[in-house]
Amino acid sequence: MKKDLFFSILIALILVTQIDLLCKHNANSQTSIETSVNITSQTSGDAPQTVTKKREMFGLNISDFNIKSGEITAGMFIGNLFANNNISSKKATEILQKSKGIFDVRKVRRGQKYHIFYDKNKTDVVDYIIYEKNKTDYVVFNFKDSLNVTSKKKTVTTRVISRNGVINSSLWVAMSDAGIDPLLSNDLSEIYAWSIDFFGLQKKDEFKVIYEERFVDGKYIGTGKIISAFFKHNGSEIYAIPFVQDSTLSFYNLDGQSLKKEFLKAPLKFSRISSHFSNARRHPILKIVRPHHGIDYAAPMGTPVFALGDGTVIHAAYTGGAGHYIKIKHNGVYTTGYMHLKGYAKGISQGVRVAQGQLIGYVGSTGLSTGAHLDFRVWKNGQAINPLKVDAPPVEPIKPENLETFKKAVIKYKTQLNKIYSTKIASIK
Repeated sequence: MKKDLFFSILIALILVTQIDLLCKHNANSQTSIETSVNITSQTSGDAPQTVTKKREMFGLNISDFNIKSGEITAGMFIGNLFANNNISSKKATEILQKSKGIFDVRKVRRGQKYHIFYDKNKTDVVDYIIYEKNKTDYVVFNFKDSLNVTSKKKTVTTRVISRNGVINSSLWVAMSDAGIDPLLSNDLSEIYAWSIDFFGLQKKDEFKVIYEERFVDGKYIGTGKIISAFFKHNGSEIYAIPFVQDSTLSFYNLDGQSLKKEFLKAPLKFSRISSHFSNARRHPILKIVRPHHGIDYAAPMGTPVFALGDGTVIHAAYTGGAGHYIKIKHNGVYTTGYMHLKGYAKGISQGVRVAQGQLIGYVGSTGLSTGAHLDFRVWKNGQAINPLKVDAPPVEPIKPENLETFKKAVIKYKTQLNKIYSTKIASIK
């Protein structure tokens, strides 16, 4: 029994010693393991050849440097990185001068990453400082040869994905449930902004979408463009077929009519209707029954408000119960109004010309208002009409000379969309 215990302890000591030696060996060889990969290749009749694949970071061979990385903290500037790394004030001044027109060093942002590349043989000598502006763009401050500053981009790879979903509560939730980045709902809602009222989505509405996912160094960085889409809403099926006409990419339905119309479906995104168009509504403040010829969109204070279509601002001022109020004349038929605003966007005033989708103001609670909301109104030939029943004609349909080419695009994308039956990933070639 004692012998067994003795041998057990002896074996354990030997194992611990071997592990310790192995760890030390790995620590000493870690740099070479991480910085190169040996690949043996051989062609018929030739002797095996060893090819060394170097690991790179921002296009630099990392085996040539000692690298320190960190994040910009509150109150930190590029100058701090220079001063803290023995870069002379003369060099710092010169390289900052050279950064003009390439990168505004005042715009470094808290939380963004930086990397300092030191000379492998001189640990206190900085060869490069790299600042990551975002997930794809970075700036290189070169101290190695001649002082210079360059702005560069990482290589972005894309993967085409097709998925579908069913609406049970909102588009955002449906996309998340389908394994899609919910932020893609913004792009999808913009494509269908003139065809679908996203405040009026119903349960069991369906969507299919073919889109890009973007990657840098194998890591997902977000969605790319939507390639094509399908939406089934309130019994209607609307395909979004991409087509370039007059050098502009737009989305069209199967008949070649543009999905973009004269008016947006709503003047703000992702809100809810808190009060409908009515000829007899009890006013929440005045406590009297009177017409409410508009739609109230409940939204957080400061939510951006956009012009429903191209037009001219004919009123932008504080107006009694309407509070801060903007009125836009779009053509000889339609005029729109935006009430109870917190304030106006820069440059918005009477007489200014605005474009469809242009920011004009922000949701507020000015005038006779019980809370933050937008009172939105539409007039047709001077008569107030229900904004939800505006039927604006399509813009720029497919031209006759492009119809044959467009029909081929319809067959291609409709076939791809019709093949999507589940939420599983499917690559489209």
